[in-house]
Amino acid sequence: MRVRSVICILKKDLSVGPRSPIVLFAIVLPVMLTLILQLVFGTLFESPPDFGYVDRGASDVIVELRASESVQLHRFESEDELRDVVRSGRLDAGLILPADFDDEIRAGSRPPLQLYISGESYAVNRLIVTVSSIDAIRSISGAESPVSTEVINLGSDEDISLATRFVPVIAMYAFLIAGMFVPAASLVDERERGTLTAVTVTPASLGDVLAAKLIFGMLLTIVMTLITLWMNNALGTNPTAMILVIVLTSVFWGQLGIIVGLLAGNSQALFAIVKASGALLMAPVIFYLFPDWPQWIASLFPTYWAIDPLWQIMANDAGFPDVIGSVAIVLGMSVILAFSIVVLGRRLSLRHQ
Repeated sequence: MRVRSVICILKKDLSVGPRSPIVLFAIVLPVMLTLILQLVFGTLFESPPDFGYVDRGASDVIVELRASESVQLHRFESEDELRDVVRSGRLDAGLILPADFDDEIRAGSRPPLQLYISGESYAVNRLIVTVSSIDAIRSISGAESPVSTEVINLGSDEDISLATRFVPVIAMYAFLIAGMFVPAASLVDERERGTLTAVTVTPASLGDVLAAKLIFGMLLTIVMTLITLWMNNALGTNPTAMILVIVLTSVFWGQLGIIVGLLAGNSQALFAIVKASGALLMAPVIFYLFPDWPQWIASLFPTYWAIDPLWQIMANDAGFPDVIGSVAIVLGMSVILAFSIVVLGRRLSLRHQ
């Protein structure tokens, strides 16, 4: 294998790649799935309720609300303007505080609270606005809460949101398409157009071509997986370990792509292989969606060991030492795949001689 030849072929793939529909698909799909996921679970445009107010006496209620950061405050000078904005749905709620409101509260009286709620606001935003207002008023009155609240979690202490459990599904798509399908499709395209034969009669060898395709798939896998996790706020508390795991496991995905590309003689065969193996490759991530299922079944699938380290770092705040066993298994499988690539590559070389 010649390093210069590998670099030249890799540069060609990097320059041509952005114009390839398959590469564009590998870039767009994880991003689109992330946007859909965040829209479904309401995390894309999630923000505190918009709470307008008219304050005639520099009330400490506003100071308490601003300190709580539970609402997004908007000041208005006119009561009519505030009511119109709330009525139009541009604000979730509006509060009018007279000049002597704080003094009356501290004196023990119970002045009326003019709180306007938009008919278009979500129920959860109405609850946040109401509770935040009551807490702020109680705070300036100096009165203690009449009840003591104890939060009891009726689920597992390790409960993880469904939105988080969907992230491995999106990451798996990034792995499979960017790491496996792109290099496989690129290799098949070279074979169909005859450029693979043309390259092998130059000083570059088939091994140089395969190495360049592998590196191309690895780079695309690393970039798209990191973007996917970042968009989902799923890099975990140890991003260094996450990056290291992604880099190491990208070898495994790229090798799968090379093997598929060597086995598929044409585009039809390539898509047939991808369709036939898709369920098998994606199976492990289904178990993250259903934690009550026996999780040991997922470990029977080879791709489980490549995706589980990411899950442990993302969901359980694991460090690299905690996932080194899984990474070692992936690297072991990569060694086996490397021998398979050598055998298949030699067979392909004999066909082109």
